[in-house]
Amino acid sequence: MANVSKCIIITGMSGAGKSTALKILEDRGFFACDNLPPILMPRLMETLSGNRSAVGTGVAIVIDIRGEGLLEDLFASMEVLKRIVQDVTLIFLDASDNWLVRRYETTRRRHPLGKGITILEGIAKERRQLAAIRERSDVVKDTSSMMPNDLRSELLTELGMNDEPLTVIVSSFGFKYGVPRDCDYLFDVRFLPNPNYVPELKKMSGKDTAIQEYLDRVPAKRYFIEHIESLMEFVLMQYDNTGKKQVHIAFGCTGGRHRSVAVAEAISAYLLRRGYKVAVDHRDILKEND
Repeated sequence: MANVSKCIIITGMSGAGKSTALKILEDRGFFACDNLPPILMPRLMETLSGNRSAVGTGVAIVIDIRGEGLLEDLFASMEVLKRIVQDVTLIFLDASDNWLVRRYETTRRRHPLGKGITILEGIAKERRQLAAIRERSDVVKDTSSMMPNDLRSELLTELGMNDEPLTVIVSSFGFKYGVPRDCDYLFDVRFLPNPNYVPELKKMSGKDTAIQEYLDRVPAKRYFIEHIESLMEFVLMQYDNTGKKQVHIAFGCTGGRHRSVAVAEAISAYLLRRGYKVAVDHRDILKEND
């Protein structure tokens, strides 16, 4: 037996979304392989026995009409594969002729079965060649009219891989040390009074209750938090619907020790209460006071 325990084989009509499906599974941690000759599948499982992604999550393989000997080799190779891999699933992606033609016209590509035939002739020929595979597939999915995110949702649901919750990274930073370059939303909280100039608060950080209570007495801080919560509630819902897996929200003050930390802590607590997966990063909290 190979160390790989899960293999998902994606096949189907050209233009039906096989590459998109492969990318979806790759984003979920699968080792992805495109256009592999079926006869090589068992050997690939052995080769990947030491690969972390392949062993930990699984292997996803696209096999299509571009590979020679598809009909002849696929089922025989799958029988060998099932003897060394515990979970093997064959997915067939299909779409209506009209949608396939539309996708070919959009990309301005010719059908892979050769030159000198129309797109519709190529589609008809491919359907005949793949009919037996479609009949014996574990999952058949019609992708007509589907957007990539629709395919993602349906594919993961079909495979019993419930989608992971959106992860929100909430960070604080000091402007004097530079703005984070990888954030999706950046907010400047330097309009709040600076605890650095209050002697008994100077050596504390925004994680300390005394700093948080000091800022909570400021009406502008309360209004700001309310507006950020409302904005994030709307924005994160939209991101979740589009399949984005991670959003980075950054709050900055002068030195990244007091105000930005306190605001980031408040927003993080709110997002946790709303059921989001939250990671907090106070980049400059240990640097000199702001």
